[in-house]
Amino acid sequence: MFPELPSVMSSPVGSRAQKMRLPMFTQKGILEVPSPTEKDWSKDDDEDFVFRDPDRERDSLPQPYRMINKLVNLLFDRAWEVIEERDTLRQAELSRTQPTTYPPVMESKLNQMPNCMAICQDYVFIGGAKGFSIYNLYNAKRIYVWDKLKVDVTAIWATDMGSEILVVPVDEMGIVRLLYFYKDGLFLIKAINEVEDTTKQTTCVKMEISQGGDFAAFLLQGAGDIWLDVYKLPKESWLKEVEHPQLALNPKKKGRQPQLNTPEPMTSDNLETDTNICFKGDIKLSLPVHIMKIKPPKPVTGTTFKSPLEVFAKIEDCYGLGSGQNHFIKDSQWEQHTAIFKATYKKYLDGEWEEEPLSMATFYFLLPSCITAMPVEVKSPSGVPCVLGIHWTRHHNFFFYSLNRTLKDRVDPEGVWPCAAPIAVSQLNSSSSYLVLACEDGVLTLWDLAEGFPLGVIALPEGCFCQSIHFLKYFVVHKGQNMYPEGPVKSHMTCVVLCTDASLHLVEAKGTQGPTNRVLVERPVKHLEEAICAVAPVPALPGMVLVFSRNGSVQLLDVAKPQVVCAFAPPGAHHPAGHWTPVFVVSLQHPYFLLRGDPPDEPESTDGASDSQSSVFYFHFDAYPLLENTSRDCTISQTDLLDGMVLAQELPLEKRCESFLQRRFQKPENQENEQEHWSRLHRYSLLLQRDKTKK
Repeated sequence: MFPELPSVMSSPVGSRAQKMRLPMFTQKGILEVPSPTEKDWSKDDDEDFVFRDPDRERDSLPQPYRMINKLVNLLFDRAWEVIEERDTLRQAELSRTQPTTYPPVMESKLNQMPNCMAICQDYVFIGGAKGFSIYNLYNAKRIYVWDKLKVDVTAIWATDMGSEILVVPVDEMGIVRLLYFYKDGLFLIKAINEVEDTTKQTTCVKMEISQGGDFAAFLLQGAGDIWLDVYKLPKESWLKEVEHPQLALNPKKKGRQPQLNTPEPMTSDNLETDTNICFKGDIKLSLPVHIMKIKPPKPVTGTTFKSPLEVFAKIEDCYGLGSGQNHFIKDSQWEQHTAIFKATYKKYLDGEWEEEPLSMATFYFLLPSCITAMPVEVKSPSGVPCVLGIHWTRHHNFFFYSLNRTLKDRVDPEGVWPCAAPIAVSQLNSSSSYLVLACEDGVLTLWDLAEGFPLGVIALPEGCFCQSIHFLKYFVVHKGQNMYPEGPVKSHMTCVVLCTDASLHLVEAKGTQGPTNRVLVERPVKHLEEAICAVAPVPALPGMVLVFSRNGSVQLLDVAKPQVVCAFAPPGAHHPAGHWTPVFVVSLQHPYFLLRGDPPDEPESTDGASDSQSSVFYFHFDAYPLLENTSRDCTISQTDLLDGMVLAQELPLEKRCESFLQRRFQKPENQENEQEHWSRLHRYSLLLQRDKTKK
């Protein structure tokens, strides 16, 4: 016979009621009067007493219905717990203080979806279908359309060169082109990697243009190989050629431009302004000069040298030390090291090995400084880069290559900075004064390139790994308001670090003081849709960054407090295109930022039309009450800083140490002495090797 169980499936309320009822003891067999003393009680009596629920006196269920009853009750109980948790979260959400949300001040409606944007001077460059368009930043009106391509533009850069602008679009085929925008004319300089044979076509993976437009570097990929091409841009010649077109005209020879339609001037009939800009394809400008081709470092293999003296004699100078190419490690040692590694991590190495991807590069143009000093005989104008800094994925070294060379010169690094772990992310600030190297182990190394010494090393919290680094212009808090100090500020670095777990950190370093790390935004645990996917500093607002979340929200964060100042949102049903990768651009000179928006979801058309309406929204910080005073009065004099005691007084010992380091790194003879010492050691090694051969 089955034991007695309930016959009716109870509701969550009923099940809870059953749990609250007091059970009663029921004894099997004949009831007897127990002994008055506890020690006389029989221990076997405990087995005769069973818990009985009053509701279970009447009915019982056989298997498998008892199990079904338990599962249904458990399901109802858990559902009720979820309902209570959601209700608690909803109440907490309603009680949260929502920031003030501001709409855009202008909107540019586009016929097709834009892929990329760039701001330079007073112009906005929007890349899209078969080319790009130029808009006025202040009134959002279209000035010119360059649609000479057969494919779409996926990325675009615009570099300020003074009175002119260098525009660099990259299309879907990976072809990068240089265009020169001057006054009312647009000139095509060159398609860097375009070839007639499509089977030999290379793809531009990444590019960088130096500030001022003196140099350009393009990371190209093709035929299973990857390399970096560096060019010197003749911008002085370009200015002369566009101001005197008769010098650049070539009526006898017409340059072939594959994938370009016949250039036609654009009038104001189909545009929104009276500006008349035309594409002048008949004027040929001077071509960029190819000065260097850099390939990824070769894998370290066994040495062929027989003695350390041969290794020493092989190295001609002190440049490139630390790259690991010239060493005295034999093949047998490498094999032994590999065998130990595989034996130690055997359980992690079992299975099929995936093909190792090509090594990618991150590179920057560095200005002359105590670390990147130019030779005495080389004279270059102020503000012109002299060194290219580069590091490759899965490699420990940061290399320095001199830009004072030609394509015939041997490509060897002038300097190497080895790190303890492979470099994952790096970032150089806009003035080329500070450099941050983030390794795969979560350790950040902060460098002051202008002064010539490291500001310190700091590790992110356990489990945090760097995803991106964003520099902020140094600011101080004066009377509760963020302010930029007037005049130059030395050895004061501030940056925000976005980690892979969507947490945001503020890293600061000042002079000889060690760096500090402060968490601005914690890793989301419950609200995963609020995870940060992109960060952008706002130069017009001291200490402010734009934070883009997965749910499409855009908020302005004050890193000094830290707290959200306000939010920005397109009107109506518009939302940022792509919660993971929003398309936006922030102006470096003006208080503007642009955000791409999409129309509300609509059912797909049956006619197969590919065109879709889209918009670009303009946000002007001065137009919003909470920000207008911040952006207009954002500087403070050194006198007010000292009077207000904003800057903490440094100890005399710290001042002496900092002054000593500055004098030490500013002496130019140090570099000459190092080279002289190296030459002396090199000659001595040759003499030792010659004496050994005679013996």
